[in-house]
Amino acid sequence: MNKNNNIEDAYPLSPMQQGMLFHSIYAPGTGVYIGQVDFELRGQLNTTALIQAWEQVVQRHSVLRTACVWENLQQPIQVVVRQVKIPWQEQDWRELSPKQQQEKLKALLKEDIHEDFDFSKAPLIRLTLIRLDEATYHFIWTYHLLLFDGWSLPLIYKEVFSYYQAFSQDQNLYLEKPRPYKDYIAWLQQQNPEKSEFFWRKTLKNCTVASFLNAKKQLSEQKDNYTKQSIKLSAITTSSLHSLARKYQVTLNTLVQGAWALLLSKYTGKEDIIFGATVSGRPHSLNQANSIIGLFINTLPVRVKINYQQSLLAWFQQIQEQQIEARLYEYTPLVDIQRWSEIPANIPLFESIVVFENYPQEKISLQKSGLNLEIKVCDRFDRTNYPLTIIVIPGNELLLEIVYDKSKGLDDTTVERILKHIEVLLKGIAANPQQCLKELSILTQAERQQLLVEWNNTETEYPQNKCIQILFEEQVEYTPDSVALVFENQHLTYRELNNKANQLARYLQSLGVKTDVIVGICMERSLEW
Repeated sequence: MNKNNNIEDAYPLSPMQQGMLFHSIYAPGTGVYIGQVDFELRGQLNTTALIQAWEQVVQRHSVLRTACVWENLQQPIQVVVRQVKIPWQEQDWRELSPKQQQEKLKALLKEDIHEDFDFSKAPLIRLTLIRLDEATYHFIWTYHLLLFDGWSLPLIYKEVFSYYQAFSQDQNLYLEKPRPYKDYIAWLQQQNPEKSEFFWRKTLKNCTVASFLNAKKQLSEQKDNYTKQSIKLSAITTSSLHSLARKYQVTLNTLVQGAWALLLSKYTGKEDIIFGATVSGRPHSLNQANSIIGLFINTLPVRVKINYQQSLLAWFQQIQEQQIEARLYEYTPLVDIQRWSEIPANIPLFESIVVFENYPQEKISLQKSGLNLEIKVCDRFDRTNYPLTIIVIPGNELLLEIVYDKSKGLDDTTVERILKHIEVLLKGIAANPQQCLKELSILTQAERQQLLVEWNNTETEYPQNKCIQILFEEQVEYTPDSVALVFENQHLTYRELNNKANQLARYLQSLGVKTDVIVGICMERSLEW
């Protein structure tokens, strides 16, 4: 840790920061809660100005000069230091071929995301500039997510490149002094925990089972099992969803959360669903909250009850009302909510979360400044400790991205199918918002063809002068030990199935049920099965 005379301030961590710190210490080398942005820079880059810009922005914002201390303390604290040295690295790859450059870049990004931070040393960021040719660079910014949230990213982008422009042109730039993150910590400590406890106990009352994805057991201990897939909705479907949201006064976030709840219901067979959702957490009662750089987000349970007879519109409006009420208590620590719920402490409330990135997107452009530098965000990656995260990014074509953990049994094929099913649901919602929940299908066209045509191609010739029970009895005599029925992990032979059928018939006869009625019941149930 830095010397005491370099300490500017110290205060508690927010509950979300504590959770991120715990998971990072618990799972070193996994890249959990580490974020990474890869920029491509084309043109005449002033490296000195870029370094100066980052130094200026880090000096302006206390969270960028923050470390964490927890050893020998009852609760961890965050410590702001006055002066830091930015971890800056430069590499020159101009002698490599384009193919070698791309391979090396891919390997570096992967290695970098798994490199842990020393929480006792600020800043918890690192910067790497890679030169590919005379006018092309890759700039990698890596950071720990306990410093700030997605809302803060465009604010930081804007400041860095504004200072870069000023320094490149030997100009001064004055920006208003930002409100420090510690003011939010102080606001948190003023909230009433009793009201929050009452709300969350009521919300989770009688909920004793979490909504799991039925994934397989852990398959490996490798640290790089997190990966992602994405899908874009068409501009027409996206526009229809926006129109639907505006017309019936619900948010696009509500529509996506509803689609995910329906999919979980169909996957699990339950009508009481719980998953997680990330909320912005920036309180309206805290002045200038939207301009503070820091971690405000929180991940909270969303409980959705599904009545398949209910109309879509009424159901979405119900979800929207729940979200509005929950917004008053979105600062509540998840660990407390878990404790207040009826789900056992050793079982997580949920294993999937929905993240709706509705923060303002700043377009980075220096073309009009005469600096001849084009800036493009090539990729951004960060991961949580949850097995599956759905990231929703608004735009002309709604982007749905799933970040998932293969070590929890989520393979590429499964996630690809999940994305297609979400797309089918959202298309169905956009096409007919007046329908009931039971009318919505998750099947793609290919799955429908397979189910109704390919798998149903079972026509065969049967004797027309024999009843089905006689045909079955003949089959029992012909292949008594062949498998007749498979259900989950149970296999029944024709002999065993026949014995059970006889037992059922004798039981029904003992109750006075006539034989023809018994046959009718069996025929009806077989069709249902």
